[in-house]
This record gives sequence, structure tokens and C-alpha cells, in this order.
Amino acid sequence: MKVEIDRRSGFCFGVIKAIKSAESELQDAPQLYCLGDIVHNGEEVKRLEKMGLKSISKEEYFQLKDCKVLIRAHGEPPETYEYAEKNNIELIDATCPVVITLQERVRGSYLANQPDNGQIVIYGKNGHAEIVGLSGQTGYSAIVLENKNDVAKIDPTRPVSLYSQTTKRIEDFYEIAEAVKNHVNPGLRVDIKDTICRQVSNRVPHLRKFSQNYDMILLVAGEKSSNGRYLFSVCKEENPNAHLIAREEDIQMEWFGGVESVGICGATSTPNWLMENVQKWITEKFNQTVSQ
Repeated sequence: MKVEIDRRSGFCFGVIKAIKSAESELQDAPQLYCLGDIVHNGEEVKRLEKMGLKSISKEEYFQLKDCKVLIRAHGEPPETYEYAEKNNIELIDATCPVVITLQERVRGSYLANQPDNGQIVIYGKNGHAEIVGLSGQTGYSAIVLENKNDVAKIDPTRPVSLYSQTTKRIEDFYEIAEAVKNHVNPGLRVDIKDTICRQVSNRVPHLRKFSQNYDMILLVAGEKSSNGRYLFSVCKEENPNAHLIAREEDIQMEWFGGVESVGICGATSTPNWLMENVQKWITEKFNQTVSQ
């Protein structure tokens, strides 16, 4: 059986930056707080916890003083920074550069929209860390759309600036954008800002081809990874025999009937070592040499 890993899969540069920041800090300190899970991958979180990284909630964060806290790639709203300044908390800011730029753009639009009572609208998942950070730039006045039905939340008599969570599907964003334009009264300004990260979207054409080359596809991603679910949907469109797993223990032997080749890929929050564990599990079960 041929078992190969997609070498374009795995951590994006924003996640790599956050992981390296944590590892660097933990070399000199026995413990480091992280506001939320550093990455949407439970297995990688466990690895870093063993090194001394402690994930904390927002409620726990706002009780801290005189310590170090890592800001993960998803970013944070302004009040997180304000609290740190007042309570002697040193922030290790690993916010993804793409997210920082997006936060600045949303904040700029929010201020520019005030004279004509414009609305900031963001396509994304309510409660997602990135969305919380973006909405915080608007004093939490931004309207979050999860699907086309949510377009009804927008006041059709006011201008709109539409943004997107960086990890959403491009096709879905432009479908939402069209619905927003049709919803708002004719003649009113509707600014469409495509802010989807190309680190994610540029993987899609390659992943489509990769998925066609194997009898079975295993996409490895954490249960909380919206990017993982998106990329899995891409795989499934090209190869019906695709399965979404979080770790090698999730693999089921009945999947292998008639299968002679397996392609392994992952989300932007999936570490290479986890995909390699999956590859090793399969090759050991079938007593084959690992193919690179």
C-alpha cells in the first residue's frame, strides 16, 4: 500500500510563529500562560502543555497580575491589551501578521463609517477567537454573518463594509457578498473586502489534485478547526472516500477495503508530527515501508 503525506499541508506561518514563540519562552520559564488554546489542535496543545504551557480562559486572564501571557495567532480585542498594561502582564504577542492587518483595516473602516452611519459586517463564525478580536475593533458593534440567512441582520437603509474571517471559503464569501448587495437598498455604498488568507485558499487547488491521486484521503485536523472542516470539504468533493480524523486512533480498519493508496493531509493548524504518526500507524498495520 502506498501511504503519502501532502508536504504542502500543515502549519501556516502564523501558527508556526505562535508555536515558536511558546517554545522559546518555555526554554527559560517553567510555565507560560496562553489565552485560549494556542492552536485548534488538541494533540499539539497536549504536547506544549507537557512543556509548561497553560491554556486559560478570558475569565481567568482577567484575574491575573504580574505574569507572562501569550497571545495566539487568532489575535485579541483591545481590552486584552488594556488590562495587561494596567496589571503588569507581559504579553508575548504571536498574533498572525495577516490578522493584525485585518484588525487594523476593520478598525479604520469602523472610524471612517461613522459619518454616514455605515455598518461593519464580518462573515465568520460567532464566538471564534478571530471574530471576537475583529469585532472588538468596532466596540462589538460589528454584525457577524454565519450564512446567507443572517443577512437579514443588516439594516438595508445604511451603508455596509463587508469583511471576512481569514479562514473562510472564498466561494462562500462571494456568495454572501452577493446576498448583502442584494439586501441593501439600491444606491447605498457596499464595500466588499476580500480578507481571506491566501495561505489557506492557495492550498485548495493543490489539495483538489492531491485528493484525486489516492484511493482514500485522511485529513488530520483538530475538532475545533474551522480551517480543517473547510479543507476536508474540498477533499470530499474530489474524493468521496475521504475521512476527517483528529489522531491515528480515529482510523477504522473497515475503511481500507479495496484501498491500495492513502493520501494524508492536514489543516493549517495540524503539526507535521501528527500526520507522520498517522502514516506510521497505517504502514505498521499493513507491514509496509513508509513512502515519502
